[in-house]
Amino acid sequence: MPQVTIPSLEHLLEAGVHFGHTTTRWHPKMEKFLYGKRGGIHLIDLQKTAEKLKIAAQFAAEISASKKQVLFVGVKPIARKIVKAEAERSESPHMVNRWIGGTLTNWQAISSMLKRMKKYEDDNQSGRLAKYTKKEQLEFTHDYEKLEKEIGGIRIMQGKPGALFIIDCKYEKTALAEARKLKIPVIALTDSNVNPTNIDYPIPANDDALKSVSLISKVIADAVIAGKENN
Repeated sequence: MPQVTIPSLEHLLEAGVHFGHTTTRWHPKMEKFLYGKRGGIHLIDLQKTAEKLKIAAQFAAEISASKKQVLFVGVKPIARKIVKAEAERSESPHMVNRWIGGTLTNWQAISSMLKRMKKYEDDNQSGRLAKYTKKEQLEFTHDYEKLEKEIGGIRIMQGKPGALFIIDCKYEKTALAEARKLKIPVIALTDSNVNPTNIDYPIPANDDALKSVSLISKVIADAVIAGKENN
C-alpha cells in the first residue's frame, strides 16, 4: 500500500488553509468541519483537514496504483498554473483553461478533437502541411492552438478517469455534475461555502488562497506519484 506524507498542522496553518469565507456565505453542512469564527470569517478545523486530506491522498494513491488516472481540474484563475504544474509533475491529465461540456459524458466528441489535434501535429512534423496554401496553413494553426489550449492537458487521458481532483466545486460545477452522473469519485477542496455531501473525498480547506491550493495540490500529486511507484 503506497504511503503518503501529510503536512503538519503548522504547515497547513502557514499556508492559510484554515481561512474560510465570511460567516454570511457559509454552507450549514460544513459546520462539522469548522473550528469557529474570527473577524466575521469562518475558520476551518485543521485537525479535520489533516484527517480528510490523509484519506483523500490515500485514495488518490490507490487509484494510481490500480493504473487508473486522476484528472486534475483547476479552471479558476488562481489555481491554473499550480494545477497544471502538479498534474504534469505527476504525469496526470488536467483541464485548467475551460471545462468543455461533455468532457466526461461525451468522450467520443472529445476523442475526435484529440485525434484532429494529433493529425495537425503529425502533418506538421512530416511536412504534409506545406502542400496547403498559406491561408489554409494559418487556419490549421489557429485551430490547433485553440485545441491545444482547450484539451491539450487531457491528451494523455485514457478514456474515463479513475477520479477527479477539483479545486473549487462551485466554480467547477459542470465538471462535478458530469463526474457524479458517471459515478466517478471526486476529491475536492471544500471551503466553508461548499456542500461537502456532494463530494466523495472532501478536503476542508481554503480554495481561494494560492498557498493553500498549492499545498493541497502537491499532496494529491505526490499521492498519484506514490501510487505509480507501487504499480
